[in-house]
Amino acid sequence: MNKRALVRRPGPRLAEGLLTHLQRVPVDLDLAMAQWEGYLAAMRAEGWDCLEVEAADLCPDAVFVEDTVIVYGDLAVISRPGADERKPETAGTEDALRNLGYRIERIEAPGTLDGGDVLKHEGTIWVGLGGRTNQAGVDQLAAHLAPHGARVIGVPVTKVLHLKSAVTALPDGTVIGYPPLVDDTSVFPTFLEMPEEAGSHVVVLDDHTVLMSTSALASRALLEERGLRVVAVDLTEFEKLEGCVTCLSVRLRG
Repeated sequence: MNKRALVRRPGPRLAEGLLTHLQRVPVDLDLAMAQWEGYLAAMRAEGWDCLEVEAADLCPDAVFVEDTVIVYGDLAVISRPGADERKPETAGTEDALRNLGYRIERIEAPGTLDGGDVLKHEGTIWVGLGGRTNQAGVDQLAAHLAPHGARVIGVPVTKVLHLKSAVTALPDGTVIGYPPLVDDTSVFPTFLEMPEEAGSHVVVLDDHTVLMSTSALASRALLEERGLRVVAVDLTEFEKLEGCVTCLSVRLRG
């Protein structure tokens, strides 16, 4: 498998990032940069080629590059972020993916859609509704992905910023999450409760390995008991801004 990931370095305004469910606390920019570099180092150590998207230093949240696109096969659907302040972030991602040979489609007004609201496993796509993503955005994504045979399912999100702030999926498709933050666990065929909020977030690195936060010690132990290998990274400064391991990259598995 060709393992590439798009990333975007933190900008000087990172500490001004938008917040919806957390109280603002100081962010250490130097530590954030060190943690971002540690994230890249961990990805690269697992065989991932990290490709930098052009910086967007005027956009505080631009480091959370996952929100700018949904990639499915050879198609890149450029998002239309639900927060107006984030709409300029998509241009650099589109340029990077066009240069890599991806076909480009876009979410258009009145649709809004953030990539962090999109959880994919094989042919099923769950999309969070209620925060940054609206029904028109979900409908447009479904239309773009229909030729690929993908099934798009809208699910409620009211307790966290994005769907993947509440749930992600293990390599076998088991959806994991911290129940107090999940609106409806019944929409997922299999759901595994995690003991910590940070334990809800994994990036699948290969069929047996996941990346997760060092903030999720009990959840890490639970996953290791299931036979998974866990690579842990420190992301405290990004967690202060409602970020997690998934937000900081766009994984390209084609």
